[in-house]
Amino acid sequence: MHSQVVVLGGGPGGYAAAFLAADLGLEVTIVEADPRLGGTCLLRGCIPSKALLHTAKVISEAEELADWGVEFAKPSIDINKVRARKEEVIETLSGGLAKLADARKVKRIHARGVFVDSKTLNLEPVKGEPVKGASTIVGGEQLTFDYCILATGSVPAMPKFLNIGSPRVVDSTGALALVDIPESLLVVGGGYIGLEMGTVYHELGSKVTVVELADGLLPGADRDLVRPLAKRVKERFANVLLNHKVAGLKDVGDKVEVQIEGPELNDTVKFDRVLVSIGRWPVSKGFGLENTKVTVNERGFVEVDTQQRTSDPNIFAIGDVAGDPMLAHKAAYEGRIAAEVIAGKPSAFDAQAIPAVVFTDPEIAWAGLTVEEAKKAGREVEVATYPWQASGRATANGRTDGLTKWIIDPQTERVLGCGIVGSGAGELIAEAVLAIEMGCNVHDIASSIHPHPTLSETIAFAGEVHLGTATEIYKPKRK
Repeated sequence: MHSQVVVLGGGPGGYAAAFLAADLGLEVTIVEADPRLGGTCLLRGCIPSKALLHTAKVISEAEELADWGVEFAKPSIDINKVRARKEEVIETLSGGLAKLADARKVKRIHARGVFVDSKTLNLEPVKGEPVKGASTIVGGEQLTFDYCILATGSVPAMPKFLNIGSPRVVDSTGALALVDIPESLLVVGGGYIGLEMGTVYHELGSKVTVVELADGLLPGADRDLVRPLAKRVKERFANVLLNHKVAGLKDVGDKVEVQIEGPELNDTVKFDRVLVSIGRWPVSKGFGLENTKVTVNERGFVEVDTQQRTSDPNIFAIGDVAGDPMLAHKAAYEGRIAAEVIAGKPSAFDAQAIPAVVFTDPEIAWAGLTVEEAKKAGREVEVATYPWQASGRATANGRTDGLTKWIIDPQTERVLGCGIVGSGAGELIAEAVLAIEMGCNVHDIASSIHPHPTLSETIAFAGEVHLGTATEIYKPKRK
């Protein structure tokens, strides 16, 4: 078998690359070991977690309405129906991807691809029935190609000392399986995955404890943005232990004994389940990359240039395996670049802002340059912050725990970055991405009429703070 372009991996980067390459007139084949298209994001990550977070948000909002004089009975959770609804979302979207592949005449092979050399893959059979339209591999078949796009993604990190082989110790994939609602859950790691899943389980009824080695949640994120989230998490979770570490785990039957070390707690504590969420590892081993000219760095990432080319002229790489940030939308963007370059177009990675969103409650989102990055680069910036206490819509919603901030070049007044914390921050950040990409200055944003009363106004109002013209707060611009 031969294909002009082979995409190894059917996640958001892989299928974006495959579909665009087909639209550009190339013959394309996706090789995917999972029975369905969608990758980690759709099948075991972004989408199922957001389906569960929606459930959690509705439960939380219903509870908060008590302060407004509206009270509901305590929710009755049918975990089987919650799980079934999540699976229905996955099946709907993955089925849609299969139809789109067929419509574009993109071939699909349900197999594990292993490089023989820079232009050949061995196709190894895998378990599971493929979706209708995918080829089944018996074993021994090979697929040659002109170009291959690596889109192998990443997997949850699980250090050996935490991987004790117990069903009560899970990674994010296991947590999303929603086997039950444990009475107590320990989340190892205070990053976005741990906090999102902790939020889900808390609202479903678990007592959640978070252990984080650093001195704050979401290490690396803007502290101004993290502060409102940290406050709410500490109020709602059973415990948040910063500057602590898990030194060991032991399955004792119906519980997991966890050895916790830190300034507040040095003891062994029992939990019903433990979620290990300390990051993700790129999938760059175990499928023959050593038989190609591809270079893999010390962190396990495949090295690429701005056109997603690897050091092997026949192989491109996109998404999580090609480096941070490990985000689905970044993978899709890179996938489109790879497809265009292979089709002979002068495409290259030139994005000024890659948005990141933490879908907790409140949400956190940012794009472009951060204050910390500016400090490290020795770059002078000005920061304009608009507190949501001054927002009519936030007050009406009963959620004034947010803020919107712009990072601005003091010489040109061009917006370089934006950060938002609050309800719906993930939706609001898109306007900031567009402004940064277009090279807008703060006057452009402040002078654009935003609908009232909305949270989107805070984006313009933060610009007005910089100009000293904000209506709802008094903060004159310094002379």
